[in-house]
Amino acid sequence: MVTLVVATTVDPASIGPASALLAMPGWYPGPPVQGMSSFVNKGARLLKHENSIVREDHLDKRWEEATGEVVDEVIFLSKHTAVSNRPALTVHPIGVPHLREDEVPPAGGKPGWAAPPNPRIGPWLRLLKAIAESHNLTPEFEVTLEATHHGPEINSPTMFVEIGSAEEYWKRQDAAQAIALLVWEGLGLGGGAAVGDWSRNDAPNKILLGIGGGHYAPRHMDIALKGDVWVGHLLSGYSLPMEDPGQSKQTNVEAIGGTWREAIKVALETTKVAFPGGEVMAHLDHKSFKSWQRNAIIEFLAEQSIQIGKPKDFC
Repeated sequence: MVTLVVATTVDPASIGPASALLAMPGWYPGPPVQGMSSFVNKGARLLKHENSIVREDHLDKRWEEATGEVVDEVIFLSKHTAVSNRPALTVHPIGVPHLREDEVPPAGGKPGWAAPPNPRIGPWLRLLKAIAESHNLTPEFEVTLEATHHGPEINSPTMFVEIGSAEEYWKRQDAAQAIALLVWEGLGLGGGAAVGDWSRNDAPNKILLGIGGGHYAPRHMDIALKGDVWVGHLLSGYSLPMEDPGQSKQTNVEAIGGTWREAIKVALETTKVAFPGGEVMAHLDHKSFKSWQRNAIIEFLAEQSIQIGKPKDFC
């Protein structure tokens, strides 16, 4: 079982951290995979390609077919873009579970799909924040979660680690070094204990499934930054399309259209896959919903036997 770290040469925020990581001890050339070069260090495999980071699908299975090694998890190195251009270091799960079959995903993936969230997301968010602070990247760079979004399509537990949000920051060597150190320490490549290994978890087994809020999930992140919180999928408001049936004061839940149910189901199922034996608990950003939306989601979660937790319930 190996960890696949993926970088692309066409993205400075991807190849920069990859190059910094490969400059650390212990790496040696690995097998070529369909024209892509690879590098090996203990249980880590770094794979480089020359295409869009969100367009190369099923790299886990392609690696397994080429090498015979089973991929346990995938970590993508990428740039982050935002209208604000604000410098940021981000982590997030991937998927577009809210899209209908006839919709074309704007940035990879498949409609109605989400990859299992990498269990390291919560622990690595906390580690990334500590690294950024110790390397004087904060407060210039914001360290943040992002909601579940975009591709590529893949079936292994996956996370994106990104540098944002404009070219001047994508090329920053200090930011690249921080991301490289996150992977180095997080995977235990320097000899220390790996961070966020669910299979070795002996802490409370509650996993946060975030529902509602904006793209940067501030209320969910407030919880994730505390203690030993594990983080699953994070569905922002735009990933929960809900069509008002025109009966907002006396809502018939069955009359509420949109793909919000499907999005929650997929996020729930894949989060359970990523955390075998764990208890998935929803955390709602209550203020981001209208009352009829909130009531419908609460009723639907009850039908799925999913408990809704308060911040103290996850710590």
